[in-house]
Amino acid sequence: MSSGAGKIVCVTGASGYIASWLVKLLLSRGYTVKASVRDPNDPKKTEHLRALNGAQERLQLFKANLLEEGSFDSIVEGCEGVFHTASPFYHDVKDPQVELLDPAVKGTLNVLGSCAKHPSIRRVVLTSSVAAVAYNGKPRTPDVVVDETWFSDPILCRESKVWYVLSKTLAEDAAWKFAKEKDMDMVAINPAMVIGPLLQPTLNTSAAAILSLIKGAQTFPNASFGWINVKDVANAHIQAFELSSASGRYCLVERVAHYSKVVKILHELYPDLQLPEKCADDKPYVPIYQVSKEKAKSLGVEFIPLEASIKETVESLKEKGFVSF
Repeated sequence: MSSGAGKIVCVTGASGYIASWLVKLLLSRGYTVKASVRDPNDPKKTEHLRALNGAQERLQLFKANLLEEGSFDSIVEGCEGVFHTASPFYHDVKDPQVELLDPAVKGTLNVLGSCAKHPSIRRVVLTSSVAAVAYNGKPRTPDVVVDETWFSDPILCRESKVWYVLSKTLAEDAAWKFAKEKDMDMVAINPAMVIGPLLQPTLNTSAAAILSLIKGAQTFPNASFGWINVKDVANAHIQAFELSSASGRYCLVERVAHYSKVVKILHELYPDLQLPEKCADDKPYVPIYQVSKEKAKSLGVEFIPLEASIKETVESLKEKGFVSF
């Protein structure tokens, strides 16, 4: 019998990149999934979910707004687990407070507030980010190992105007305080740049980073990021719910790689592709660093290699018609 048979869980922001994979894997494990989306009438947000194996029998879609207090009350009712993945992720921000900070922080507290009213919920799994871990002013160089004890510094984030990083930092911070206050069992998953196959028809921010490299960009950014496969991330969420021993936060990074390395891998996979040959600036490359895998391995994360993740991303972008070659 599959581990989720007869169990009901909730996934917020279910149409998103990570959440769609989470819904797919939960359904495949026999769970009944109550999924929240902003607009259940938008086929771009729901068709790919309704098409999943088991969706007809065990997927229920609900409309919910992160900023509307109590809008998750009825959705989390009767659930054993809640996966809160809904939080905006994009770069071109006009009004950070309205676009990123409020939905991330107030949205998280709103969902947790609904969870606190329902004793049936035995654990909440929060989708956070390495963004909430690594921005604390400590140097990040090849010999440095970032781990789960690191917390990003909101003051530094504000000063540097890294609004997405600030949104994830404040949201996770608020969540831990709330969980402690209410004696709520919560686990946080902190992935880096998530790539791999897309289930949704729309382009998400992290897959767009790969797309821009293969669609004729003249230069690549001078940046080093951690990378992780979306399937590993979705699996980690489920393990974090199912393993009673899971606690605290889990960084998910298969490898930290500079964009020059990503371009090199793309070139090896697709030798005929026109790829950018030079960096966007003349400064020394932003150094790579390490992220501890110890805790993530205790969840049974397998870490699909970066090369495979990049190939899956490109093949998926081709299949979805974002690029053709």
